[in-house]
Amino acid sequence: MNVHLLETHDCEKHSDLSSVLDVLLQLRPQYDRASLLAQIQTQQAQGYQVVYVKSGDQVLGVAGFVVTEKLAWGKAIYVDDLVTDQHHRSQGVGDCLIQWLKDYGQAQGCRQLHLDSGVQRFAAHRFYLRQGFNIASHHFSITDIESE
Repeated sequence: MNVHLLETHDCEKHSDLSSVLDVLLQLRPQYDRASLLAQIQTQQAQGYQVVYVKSGDQVLGVAGFVVTEKLAWGKAIYVDDLVTDQHHRSQGVGDCLIQWLKDYGQAQGCRQLHLDSGVQRFAAHRFYLRQGFNIASHHFSITDIESE
């Protein structure tokens, strides 16, 4: 398994882009390929990065993240998206992505790694706890501020 950073300057022409999108769509089915690519490009302009695990010709897992700085955390990596292809789960792909994110974060001067996970994603929670994550907070949201 090899980890690759999806280069932002040539994202649309990247040879693995189609497979990366297919894996991300497993986590984000509210998009189609075109709208997902457009959203990734919008977020890349704000520092969003995509990393993926590949073995042979197959993309096995994808993570989208930002390097951020917050009063509460200092400099940290925040993982927006983390998904292993449904046919390759429990094969070490997630471990590989998390280790890469930790190493990359350290190289960038980050001291912490954060993510949110939907309350219904029990298998993901077990994985995160095995990876050494702590449940540190509740995430609150208003999903339609126009109606407030």
